[in-house]
Amino acid sequence: MYIKLYEKDTSISEVKKIVSIIENNGIAIIPTDSVYAFACSLNSQKAMTKIARIKGIDSKRSQFSIICDSLRDISKYARFDNSIFKLLKRNLPGAFTFILNGSNELPKLFNYKRKTIGIRIPSNEIPIKIVEELGCPLVVTSLKESDDIAEYLTDPELIYERYCKLVDVIVDGGYGDNVASTIVDCTEGEHTILRQGNSILVE
Repeated sequence: MYIKLYEKDTSISEVKKIVSIIENNGIAIIPTDSVYAFACSLNSQKAMTKIARIKGIDSKRSQFSIICDSLRDISKYARFDNSIFKLLKRNLPGAFTFILNGSNELPKLFNYKRKTIGIRIPSNEIPIKIVEELGCPLVVTSLKESDDIAEYLTDPELIYERYCKLVDVIVDGGYGDNVASTIVDCTEGEHTILRQGNSILVE
């Protein structure tokens, strides 16, 4: 399925269609405020395993992140102190992935040999509306590999041609970026930038 959404005028009826698919162990490709990403429900280990298979990675060692719709939502799935909370508040929503210590609310797939989780609140209303309607975070991992620079990763129509037989719904939110989010590791109390994307961290 191919669904066109507009960030500034998001159709709730179309969002409900996407959510219905995701609720039934479906896999979506969605826009973010950086690159397009595979997405599924945090409650669907079956879908997470399938995404890992599509990307050719071991699901037990995958680098999945989750998209939350608020800082309150983040606090349910991650543990952090007040200084990190202030850092999150200064920079989110935005094109950042914050690596945080995970809580016991995370599925076992996330806690295999690691207790950390990448957290995102993108400054794009499309994934936020999907999360709000779904009622739980989205698990995401970018289409882009570390050194990929290819039009089929940013053009929704080309994404559809490449992935339509592998996923259940592709959400066209316009032409995507080819620069991934800035990754900030906050697991040791201090914060360290692991990858610099387009967004500059406000300290």
